[in-house]
Amino acid sequence: MLGKESAVVTVRAQVYNAIKDNICAGRYEPGQRLHEIDLAASLNVSRSPVREALRRLAADGLVVEKPNRGVFVRQFTPRDIEEIFDVRVLLESYCIRRSVDNLTPQRKEQLLRCLEQVTHYHNEEDMKAHCDADCQLHWLFIQLGGNQLVEDMYDRISAQIQQFRIYSLLSKRRYRESLTEHTTIVHCLLTGNVEEADRVNRRHLELARDKINEYLISKQTNQPLE
Repeated sequence: MLGKESAVVTVRAQVYNAIKDNICAGRYEPGQRLHEIDLAASLNVSRSPVREALRRLAADGLVVEKPNRGVFVRQFTPRDIEEIFDVRVLLESYCIRRSVDNLTPQRKEQLLRCLEQVTHYHNEEDMKAHCDADCQLHWLFIQLGGNQLVEDMYDRISAQIQQFRIYSLLSKRRYRESLTEHTTIVHCLLTGNVEEADRVNRRHLELARDKINEYLISKQTNQPLE
């Protein structure tokens, strides 16, 4: 059985993960105020773990604490997205270039299985499942770096853009191109061509960034996406 202290830690983790998941899934909209009382009631917990979770989420960059006003889901700007993707490029490039030393047979199998999932959901036009598999594939790229600190950094920035991933693929052309890029990156990794894998992945991230920013700008100006 869990001790009292362990049980408290578990509740705190569950509350934090529940709120974080709702933000990343877009169930709590950007700019929405998060009320401690309402969150505590919906999660059937006291306000204490909710308060702690909101502090952690503020440190993660997912919510913003405004003095005398409350806590709000962070609203990202095109500049925010630019900075996040700059960091993603740095981290993923670092890991891809270190992949030669860490690409075990097991990791090769994981890459192939994940690419199969990406392809399957793409062909089924299941956008949500495709985005989830896409996210997992990029996590596998990061794990090829063999650096826990890099993984921790990536976890934080990845969560910040999770709710926007789907908007990078709304264009049918971009949706098709993304699959080709993922296939090329995996093939290059498996054959040891890390320079080409890095080049294609950099371009892949730049295009995703641009599409997300197009979405954000369209929201700000009330102009429909092309």
